[in-house]
Amino acid sequence: MAAETVLVVSESVVNGTSMNGILMGEVKNVNTTSEPQFCGSGLEHFQAGYKEVHGYLSLFVCIFGSVANSLNIAVLTRREMISPTNSILTGLAVADLLVMVEYVPYALHMYLLRRPRAQTYTYAWAVFVLFHSNFAQVCHTVSILLTVTLAVWRYLAVAHPQRGQIGMPCTLAVVGSAYVLGPLLCTPHYLAFEVAELSEGNATLHFVQMSRLSQAAGGLLSDVNFWVYGVVVKLTPCAALTVLSLRIVAALVETKRRRRQLTVSASSRQQDKERQTDRTTRMLLAVLLLFLVTELPQGVLGLLSGLLGQRFFSECYVPLGELMDALALLNSAVNFILYCSMSRLFRVTFCQLFRPRALDRWIPVQTTAHNGHTGAAATTTNNATQVTQL
Repeated sequence: MAAETVLVVSESVVNGTSMNGILMGEVKNVNTTSEPQFCGSGLEHFQAGYKEVHGYLSLFVCIFGSVANSLNIAVLTRREMISPTNSILTGLAVADLLVMVEYVPYALHMYLLRRPRAQTYTYAWAVFVLFHSNFAQVCHTVSILLTVTLAVWRYLAVAHPQRGQIGMPCTLAVVGSAYVLGPLLCTPHYLAFEVAELSEGNATLHFVQMSRLSQAAGGLLSDVNFWVYGVVVKLTPCAALTVLSLRIVAALVETKRRRRQLTVSASSRQQDKERQTDRTTRMLLAVLLLFLVTELPQGVLGLLSGLLGQRFFSECYVPLGELMDALALLNSAVNFILYCSMSRLFRVTFCQLFRPRALDRWIPVQTTAHNGHTGAAATTTNNATQVTQL
């Protein structure tokens, strides 16, 4: 006989939801049989220990990520940086920035501020938690769609350089479509949760729980939400990114093989441009692989929750909710580091924007001349000219 599951109001996380949109309220099992646990009690101990540091860690990552993504937007929208690839990266930075900024008040209230229960679980806070769950899910879905788009664009540029250049109008239309399609994909999530209340003595506590619509019809809407989240939003993009990344690597290896055969006849300028293109491709591959590392475990757990039911969700997914939030936040925060470390043009443009003018008399100023058709630019110093591309 299957275990009967009931939603129990938890003293520590009455109205918590993970950033990825899955209810983080404590769900306990009332077992009529002595069924073994899916994940054992070790994850519960891990959750209790990690929760003590999650608030501080997530707040630090969000503050750093908000500044970093703001810098990304400032640099990538400069005239000399305008290109189809950079337009996608700008859209990605905007989505990541929205996630970071919105998560800050949630982390403060949920993990860092200590207040009486009646002041913590107010109706206004419950509404914000519901908004947080929906808003973060939408922004994260948009980020996923743009990451897949980035992989497709880069594959076309590497594997089909002659006919793979996609123009700005098409790119901007695709970026705008991601911001429209993302909210539509999250429709089951909007319907799956609602604000509820619980009387406790003379106080009334408000929290987020599965909606009555979600609980009706045998929990069909809840199952649909798990499947959309686990398969459509997570696993399908991860599978697409895996295939595209492998194809990009294969195309890069083939390009290097052909380049070795043509090294004698190729000009120095052309060789520099090709080497920078390789560096840009490796940088974007790092972005894609980081996405896979952080998103694939969430997709697998979401899929298993849909397959194995509420008991797996409560025993395995819930204890890892904060950790998966931290991984998603980290993924949204570190792109700035990747750009700075792997793109010369990004570093040059960043220095032009933000370095103190007093350094100009000691450090030569670099200027960039942009090629609007290819996204390439010539970086000029006192001694040399190098072709760069992002």
